[in-house]
Amino acid sequence: MAARGSRRWVRWLIGGAAVLVVVVVGGPFVYIHFISGKAPAPFSVRSATSATPSSAATGSQPAGSATAARSIAGTWDVAQGSQVGYRVKEVLFGQDNVAVGRTGDISGQLTIRGTKVTAGSFTVQMATIKSDQSERDVQFNGRIMDTSAFPTGKLTLTRPISFAPLPAVGVAKTYTAAGHLTLHGSTRPVTFQLTAERTRTGIAASGSIPVLFSKWGIGNPSFGPIATQNHGLLEFLLALRKA
Repeated sequence: MAARGSRRWVRWLIGGAAVLVVVVVGGPFVYIHFISGKAPAPFSVRSATSATPSSAATGSQPAGSATAARSIAGTWDVAQGSQVGYRVKEVLFGQDNVAVGRTGDISGQLTIRGTKVTAGSFTVQMATIKSDQSERDVQFNGRIMDTSAFPTGKLTLTRPISFAPLPAVGVAKTYTAAGHLTLHGSTRPVTFQLTAERTRTGIAASGSIPVLFSKWGIGNPSFGPIATQNHGLLEFLLALRKA
């Protein structure tokens, strides 16, 4: 009788442990993959269907290219459709996840002389960056980025970017940019890749900047059962219109 009772308790313990494993491992899996939803894809600039890749590849210019080159010279303002945000990998009870937060509250200008970017500065209101999880946003605005003390993030270009030879409208091309990035009250030099494309109505540019949190004095974003990497990406998509 006692032996049967002991075996029954062993079965209950094993069953309870199995249920716990399902809850701890399966729960986060279901939440991440079926409830929370897939993270938004990185920003990208899509070439128009009328693009002529051979012009960009060979460096040849279509007729009237001198006029086209002059047309991009001037001051370009950040327009509606621009977005900035972050992308960070998370681990919740062994399950991988990607946290993404974004905002359209960005302002700034780009100055082009001829076919060369000579200046550019962009400012983001950090407290407006939102993800799909309110608790993550609370952590972001509080102990991680302290947006009340450091309300803005800023990128200022420090090196010219040459668009020559100027690609045709609808052809995307990748360039190397350098600047000073200010986050959490700290300013550090950065070098990154961006993809730009002339559209029928302006210029579009997208890219990402690697951010090692400790370089900007940003605390470890991990909280509760969620562990994050010590780095992430600052992503941007700029829609620029001539001033």
